[in-house]
Amino acid sequence: MSYSVDEKKTLSEQIWFLRRPAQFLLDITVLSVAFFLAYLPAINVQLGDFYLDIALRQLPFVILIQFSALFLVGTYSILWRYVSIEDLKLFLTAAFLSGAVLIILRFLLMFTDFNLWQVPISVIMIDTVLGFGGILALRVLRRFFYEIGDKNRSFGTKRRVKRKAALLVGAGRMGATLVKEMSGRADAEFDIRGFVDDDERKKGGSVSGIKVLGTTHDLPHLVDEMDIEQVVIAIDHAQGKDIRRILDVCTAIPVRAQIVPSLNEIAHGRVSVSRIRDVQIEDLLGRAPVQLDDKNLHDFLTDKTVMVTGAGGSIGSELVRQIIGYQPKSLLLVERAEFLLFNIARELSADAVNVAHIPLIADVGDEPRMREIFERYKPEVIFHAAAHKHVPLMETNSCEAIKNNIFATRSLGRLAGEYGVDDFVLISTDKAVNPTSVMGASKRIAEIVVQELNQVYATNYMAVRFGNVLGSAGSVVPIFREQIQKGEAITVTDKEMTRYFMTIPEASQLVLQAGALGSGGEIFILDMGEPIKILDLAEDMIRLSGLTPYEDIDIVFTGVRKGEKLFEELEITGESLLKTHHPKIFIGKIATYPKEQVLQILSDFQEAVGLNDEHQVRRLFNQILPEGTITVDETGPPVSFLPDNGKLLAHPTKLGLVEK
Repeated sequence: MSYSVDEKKTLSEQIWFLRRPAQFLLDITVLSVAFFLAYLPAINVQLGDFYLDIALRQLPFVILIQFSALFLVGTYSILWRYVSIEDLKLFLTAAFLSGAVLIILRFLLMFTDFNLWQVPISVIMIDTVLGFGGILALRVLRRFFYEIGDKNRSFGTKRRVKRKAALLVGAGRMGATLVKEMSGRADAEFDIRGFVDDDERKKGGSVSGIKVLGTTHDLPHLVDEMDIEQVVIAIDHAQGKDIRRILDVCTAIPVRAQIVPSLNEIAHGRVSVSRIRDVQIEDLLGRAPVQLDDKNLHDFLTDKTVMVTGAGGSIGSELVRQIIGYQPKSLLLVERAEFLLFNIARELSADAVNVAHIPLIADVGDEPRMREIFERYKPEVIFHAAAHKHVPLMETNSCEAIKNNIFATRSLGRLAGEYGVDDFVLISTDKAVNPTSVMGASKRIAEIVVQELNQVYATNYMAVRFGNVLGSAGSVVPIFREQIQKGEAITVTDKEMTRYFMTIPEASQLVLQAGALGSGGEIFILDMGEPIKILDLAEDMIRLSGLTPYEDIDIVFTGVRKGEKLFEELEITGESLLKTHHPKIFIGKIATYPKEQVLQILSDFQEAVGLNDEHQVRRLFNQILPEGTITVDETGPPVSFLPDNGKLLAHPTKLGLVEK
């Protein structure tokens, strides 16, 4: 007999529809058999030949309670193809619940006329073990047949697709999950030959049937002896230094190394465990995952109307992604760049989030437009991420830095106070510390502005200060990537240039946490870890691209640009940091400015900007900020982003490139 495609689909749907009733019927059968078996020890002891009649009367009563327990704990929502230990706990809960109810009813019914419904305690205990054990055994057996079927299907695939022999680094939870997920996939790319793990206690053991062969020190001879083509790093909470060490070992062998996505990527649904990728610079600089106070954040964001300005930018868009998870009442996406706003709105729509997200094209410095938004949507929490942040550009456009970073912040902050916003969080920067650039100085003034507003309005105003984020628009990482892809020499300003780095998700998570901690007036400073040499960063990115620094790709030093520091700082000279209950968030003990002085500062800047007097703007920064050192010489022509000799191709003959 043959079926058409539609007929097969209909038949499949019918079978799927019948699966649940069939499951119920099978479970009832198992529970019934278990109940009668539980009565066997009672034969000729206390019930004699009457046990069958009594058992038949009691059976519906017992089955009803047991089924209710199974439904109550949610066992019938489990997909048994992917059952886990956590799912098995549900069965233990259901067994305990039904047994406890039956025992309690046993004693309560002793004093009633319903003596026939009094199930002996011994029968209840035996029945609970047999019944729920039998149901659980059916599920495990079902999972077993699923896996057998998947492996049989994979067998045929192996003949057509050659799988790469691979070793997994990390015999922990992530490694076990990866093995389990790949073992049932016909399209799995790797033939996993074993684990290596630096925990000596695991050596000789096995995880999901795969043996732990040694430590990472054994990688060279294991790769050679077993003809390994691929090493996959699958460590639960891998530190950047550990990944770097393993990568160095693999490079020396040599063998290709890849990595399982971070737990952060997996947790946010961006990728699955099996989506193995190349090691990225973010992995080498990775730190321990951020531990968040979820209860505090839920209190801060859940069922609130939250506004994010600069919602299409690197930090703003990640804040949006993080905030969505806390189920705000609505999320206002404020962005003046149409394309960026379109992208983040489309992303949220594609993810089918069940939170109202409203894209709003607006310039935060346009007070009438922003007042209209406040009037209509009444935001309760604001994250102000809109800003000009590119240091060299702001050096030659200082008036625009004033307009966007200071005046717009002031305007938005005043509206927040007037409309009774609960919390206002300014995204600041470590370049505001002892500033040497217009960008950094303008953000320091913005901090002063929000501190002054905190003295005037009931709104809690605060600022969060952190360093560079990897991969943000205009940062060194995407610039270096582009240069490597084009075969150009990487341009580094100075050999000693260092910067603090964190990933965009980590920075965004800590911003949210800081906002939840604030009570008004604080400048929060995030723990940025150890500073990273930009030269080391460039060399690592070249190596990760499969090339050799100074041979395949050259590195050219262009000199420190105006406004740049060799070393960034996290606290103002003479000030100190106070601890919070979060280990990565501190409060800067920074002096505030009186209201009258702040108003005078704003007036002076207003006058200078009105005259478009770039030099006066720079002089004002030095007058207002004693810790600042802004150069006041002739600004000169706009900043060039290329070396004087044009594009530098690194060994063009080696890369197959032609110099133009």
